[in-house]
Amino acid sequence: MGNVACVTGYKSFELGIFKQDDKAVYYIKQALKKELLSLLDAGLEWVLISGQLGVELWGAEVVFELQEDYPELKLAVLTPFISQEENWNDKNKEYYELILSQADFVETISKHPYQNPQQFRNKNQLFLQKSHSCIILYDEEKDGSPKYFYDEAKRKKETDPFFDLRAISFQDLQWIVEEEQWKTD
Repeated sequence: MGNVACVTGYKSFELGIFKQDDKAVYYIKQALKKELLSLLDAGLEWVLISGQLGVELWGAEVVFELQEDYPELKLAVLTPFISQEENWNDKNKEYYELILSQADFVETISKHPYQNPQQFRNKNQLFLQKSHSCIILYDEEKDGSPKYFYDEAKRKKETDPFFDLRAISFQDLQWIVEEEQWKTD
C-alpha cells in the first residue's frame, strides 16, 4: 500500500460542531492540510480513515482537495463494522455516502454490524499496523473518543521510533486561526 498516514480525532459532536459550514471546521481542515502537505513531501501515498463523523470525514475532504495537485494521493476508508452510519440522521448519511463514493478504496474490517467494543480495538490495531504516520486531533486537556487511539499510537511510537505521531492540540488550532487572521487583515 506504500506510505500510509491515518487521520483521526474527535467526532463532530464532541467539538460541539453540528454544521459543516462551521468556521471551526475550516480551521481544523487547515491544520490537517498542513500536516498532510508535509507528509506528502516525505512520500505519502495513502490516507486511511474509518469514516467517523468529524475529523476523519473532514480529513477525507482535505484529501480530495489535495488530489487536484497530488493526483497520486489516495483515500482508503476501512470501517470498523457494517452500517456504522445506521443511526445517523439523513444529512450525515448523505455526507458519509458522498465521501465513500469518492474514496479510492472502501472496505469493512468486521463483516458484522456493531457487536462490541472489540471491533473498535481491532480497527485501532489494524490502523496502527498499516500506518507509517498518524495525524490526530487530540488534546490531553479534553477527554474524548480519540483517547484510546492516541494511547495506542503512543505505545506504537515507543516500540517503533520511525512511526510519526502528529497530535494537533487546541493550541495548534489557535495558532492556525491567528495565522489565517493575519492573512485576511
